[in-house]
Amino acid sequence: MTGPTGLLRGWLSRRTTAQLSVAVAVLAALALSGSVVITGQAVRADQRQKAALSALADYAAMVDKLGVQAYLGADQITEADAAYFSAWLTAFQSGPNREDRTLEEVCRTGRGGAGVRFIRAPTGKPAGLAELEEARARRLPGLGDDVYAVRLPSGTLCPGRDVEVVVVKRQTGALSIIVGRVVDRAGEAWGRAALIVGLSGLLILISGLTAAVFARRRLGQALAEVSASLDRAAMGDFSRRPPVDDIAPELRPLSLRVNRTLDRLEELLGWLRDSSDQLAHDFRTPLARATARLERLEEADTPGERTRLARLAGDDLRQLTRAMNETLALRDGSAWVFETVQLDDLVRATVELYEPLAEARDIRLVADVEPAALLGVRSLLQRALTNLVDNAIKFSPDGGTVTVSTRPTDTGVTFTIADQGPGMDPARARGAVDTEDSTDRPEVESHGMGLPFVRAVVRRHGGTLTIDDAAPGAIVTARFSR
Repeated sequence: MTGPTGLLRGWLSRRTTAQLSVAVAVLAALALSGSVVITGQAVRADQRQKAALSALADYAAMVDKLGVQAYLGADQITEADAAYFSAWLTAFQSGPNREDRTLEEVCRTGRGGAGVRFIRAPTGKPAGLAELEEARARRLPGLGDDVYAVRLPSGTLCPGRDVEVVVVKRQTGALSIIVGRVVDRAGEAWGRAALIVGLSGLLILISGLTAAVFARRRLGQALAEVSASLDRAAMGDFSRRPPVDDIAPELRPLSLRVNRTLDRLEELLGWLRDSSDQLAHDFRTPLARATARLERLEEADTPGERTRLARLAGDDLRQLTRAMNETLALRDGSAWVFETVQLDDLVRATVELYEPLAEARDIRLVADVEPAALLGVRSLLQRALTNLVDNAIKFSPDGGTVTVSTRPTDTGVTFTIADQGPGMDPARARGAVDTEDSTDRPEVESHGMGLPFVRAVVRRHGGTLTIDDAAPGAIVTARFSR
């Protein structure tokens, strides 16, 4: 069953950044408002407590000044006593007590402190402020069972505003005595503080709303950049990339991943285009030769000539089969498991494999290796290496030298193959033109796809392939980074 935490997490996951910013701003404003209310209640409670203490002190002073008169029984009080209580209360109310504020001062300044009294005897007229007895009273918990808060409406004590009074109601002898003190109204300092806090809350709310609008607009622009890049990539245009630094920080990881994905797609499409071009070229030549030989086979006069042409046509078809197998191997290589491959061991094995072929033409095949490890697909690296060695031996002159070497570097590993053949045209080395455009070196047939296959394998392993002039011959270098 989903608890409060799960519900909150689910709600947050469905909110946008702008909505969360607004929510935070609203909560901050509510928190400030709540603090104002709580502080105001605390201040009000303190003011009432002070007024209650003053009222209790007034009550004690009244009873002390009345003396024995305060404890007369109901059958002992006469009309004359009631008149005395009224005159006495008037004198006590306006007595020379310098600590009390007058009602006029209280009404003018809004501050509390003025005392109000009321006495009712069993006979005669009551004395003092009769509204204290008639007004609805609310007991104040914690200040005593006979301490109440009374709100006197406008015009009762002060014209134009109502007044809150804390009163003590007690029965002394036959007398009902009510003594009260006017409670301070919220002071100017408190009002200014409340105003400042309120304005601060409003400022926070406006800031949050502004930040939310800005964040929403920035995220929208950033997402538009990402979407535009993906839309153009879907149409085959990989020239546009979403910005990484000039973008919303929340989308920076997404932009980096989108860019890496687009780079990878562009690279794969480039491989596909280059491989398709080279595959079409490598297929076209043996197909044309095989077709020509089969046509000549029909016209051959002797059995020996027919046998030779059939064998050559079969070689052309087997070459097509090898090229197709290497194409499938390159395609499926992305799903193969990478492992640590010792290039020096791979070079030694390749040199040992081709030594008989080299010796038949008196070619010296040299392995100049140092321990060098690479994370890659062993079978693909083996195919690429054998392609290069096969080409180097095929186009080296009899009695020449082919050197295969591996070296560790500060940034990775390299392996090179140097021959003493006719060299290679730079355009051919880049795989950008057909063999008809290259007159410096015969067509590189090797294992089907030849050099483009090697270049694709090297790039799939994060490396680069370069071909330099050895004067004479060519030096093919593959560099891999760690």
